[in-house]
Amino acid sequence: MVLPAIIKSGCWFILFACLSYFCAAQEILNPSVKAKLLTRFPFKQYSGGVMVISAKFDTINDTLHFILDTGGGGISLDSTTCVRYNIKTTPSDTMINGMGGIRRAAYVFNKSIHFPGLSVDRLNFHISNYSLLTSVYGERIDGIIGYSFFKRFIVKADFDSCMIEIYANGKIEYARGGIILHPTINKIPVQNLTIKDRKKVSHDFFFDTGAGLCLLLNSAYATDSNVLLNRRRPVSLQAEGMGGKLQMKLTVIKFVQIGKYRFNNVPTYIYEDESNVTAYPGGGRLVGNDLLRRFNLTINYPAGEIYLTPNSHFSDLFDYSYTGLGIYYEAGTIYIEDIMPGSPGEKAGVKQGDILIGVNNNFSNNIMQYKSILQTEKEKINLVVKRKGELKLLVIKPGSIY
Repeated sequence: MVLPAIIKSGCWFILFACLSYFCAAQEILNPSVKAKLLTRFPFKQYSGGVMVISAKFDTINDTLHFILDTGGGGISLDSTTCVRYNIKTTPSDTMINGMGGIRRAAYVFNKSIHFPGLSVDRLNFHISNYSLLTSVYGERIDGIIGYSFFKRFIVKADFDSCMIEIYANGKIEYARGGIILHPTINKIPVQNLTIKDRKKVSHDFFFDTGAGLCLLLNSAYATDSNVLLNRRRPVSLQAEGMGGKLQMKLTVIKFVQIGKYRFNNVPTYIYEDESNVTAYPGGGRLVGNDLLRRFNLTINYPAGEIYLTPNSHFSDLFDYSYTGLGIYYEAGTIYIEDIMPGSPGEKAGVKQGDILIGVNNNFSNNIMQYKSILQTEKEKINLVVKRKGELKLLVIKPGSIY
């Protein structure tokens, strides 16, 4: 599933590649055989801790960029990547349900993916359009790697070193000082978590490394559970998903507990899920990688386990900033869209279609750097924009959701 989600400065993208409870057999070799390290290679972290790895597709020599996503129900390629490399696709009757719409999927069957030191064969890639992801990150996203990959291997993600290790299935020893989770893995891991705001509740959450957020709640769940304090006043966001634009709200929850680990005042997105792609009441809740990146992860689908070890980011501050701006990169230009009424962005005089030239003294034309600077809440930040060919200096003071 991707909840690839980008949640910085009010800019958000969310997509479900698949969010269904399909039962899938675990693939495991003799559990008495020690798991063998097959390869080790680096990954990049994008906004919200999303992991992006480099790999090659089948016989194509160019390096492509994939999001590593436990929320992905399979494995996928970007439709524009298919056009660029003349990859032939096959239509199907399979429907993919995503936040923002439902569409019929096309596939590329029986292909390989090549990581440094490891090739994985016999993979069927469904095709999705990730051009919006590319514009949000400012770097091309060629696909998403999910369940079809994870079910075959044991995968370690170290956020201290930004390294991935892939092991053959077998018995593996976990590092000391962490906890073992035993999620239900029906293409997407589902783990019981405890949250508290107005009251304390324990429910199942989708466990999604492809989501650049901390927590997401279906609005029906938030209402029915009555979990939020009455004094909460969530701010509104414009979001983008497969099929169109979405409305979100952003607030905080008093605490989230994963096993013995507790996080206070956690940023939380509330989603008006009209198509119920989050599968409420059985689902409707998700924990993403802006929380999970605070652990080093061992993702062991064959054993039905995920092992968490707190890392150096465990105590990182959460991002409470709010600008109400949607910021995108396209063809070398960073532009501003989706300015929420009453937001700090609107109050600063930002207009739809403004081209963002610089933020404070940063003129790198790097969208992720600009968004990072805009996470500084309650401080004045200079924006240099181009509007109708003229440069303008605007001053924005990002608000705080907490």
